[in-house]
Amino acid sequence: MFTIPEQFSAASKANLEAQLALLTNLTNKTFEGVEKMLDLNLNVARASLEESSAAAKQFLSAKDPQEWIAVAAAQAQPNAEKALSYGRHLATIASGVQAEFNKATEAQIAETSRKMLELVEEVTKNAPAGTENAVALLKSAIGNANAGYEQLSKSTKQAVEVLESNLNNAVGQFAQAAPKAASRASKK
Repeated sequence: MFTIPEQFSAASKANLEAQLALLTNLTNKTFEGVEKMLDLNLNVARASLEESSAAAKQFLSAKDPQEWIAVAAAQAQPNAEKALSYGRHLATIASGVQAEFNKATEAQIAETSRKMLELVEEVTKNAPAGTENAVALLKSAIGNANAGYEQLSKSTKQAVEVLESNLNNAVGQFAQAAPKAASRASKK
């Protein structure tokens, strides 16, 4: 039979180990996200360099201002589409990292809550008479903390969804405006 201090010591050690594992997991997810962003940026830079070289050759081969403007207008639409695609890729990477963070954090909090409730139940079995109110208060505090976390989690998810929706709306509006701007530029 364990004593109460030994039980709290074991629970504290397990909680610390779980937090360290969570921190390691989140750090790994962060590095994976950064790695994906770096890969994306390297690919974009490589493609941009090749395309810039080709565009420069086209601009240098233009024989008059109208031809130069036509080349510029022809470059506007693909560049706008590439910028949109880049933004979408970044948003996808960020959203994926956010989802992994939420998943890992929710699992950790659920496990910690479960262990804490088990510890409270075990301790209350051996609690002296007259401590029922303190035990009820402790259980209530744990329940309130869990409810608060769940509300925070829901609010965070809603905020991320609104942010993604706004980003998608902005991208959609930009996608609609880009062809119009390119056609106006080619008419000048």
